[in-house]
Amino acid sequence: MTWTVPEIDRRHEPYVADERTMLEGWLDHHRDTLVHKCAGLTAEQLRTRSVEPSGLTLLGLVRHMADVERWWFRIRAAGQDVPTLYDYSVDPDADHNDVADADPAEAFATLRAEIEAAREAVAGLPLEHTFRHRRGDTVNDVSLRWVYVHMIEEYARHNGHADLIRERIDGVTGA
Repeated sequence: MTWTVPEIDRRHEPYVADERTMLEGWLDHHRDTLVHKCAGLTAEQLRTRSVEPSGLTLLGLVRHMADVERWWFRIRAAGQDVPTLYDYSVDPDADHNDVADADPAEAFATLRAEIEAAREAVAGLPLEHTFRHRRGDTVNDVSLRWVYVHMIEEYARHNGHADLIRERIDGVTGA
């Protein structure tokens, strides 16, 4: 039997809530949306490139978001001493490029595990919690609130990519 991405019951964002619940709700909605965009697809379909010359694939997006979850919540915000999931010193786009032999079931399990680990890593931190972050030659204080907003933006952008890739694969469109 061929493995396919399981269907998901997407959570929807809350309409009325305190700030943390609102941020977590929107982030969970976007997390679920990425998986929803992949539901029912086979390993080969998940490896289908968006359009030449881009190497962007749904599987690459799933791998990328798992590492982004780890990077922002666990490594940066919570200060955990864990490595990134991929060796970017060899290939700065390793999460996207090494999909030919990647196991999609493992990639989705890793995404789920990283989401749970991210949630646990910051559960006790206030939104005002800050850490130092270097981008190029600039070092800034960054808040956990910023991380939540950035992650919502990151998923939203990549969910747009996922929409287009999915339509190319089998014509499926929509929310």
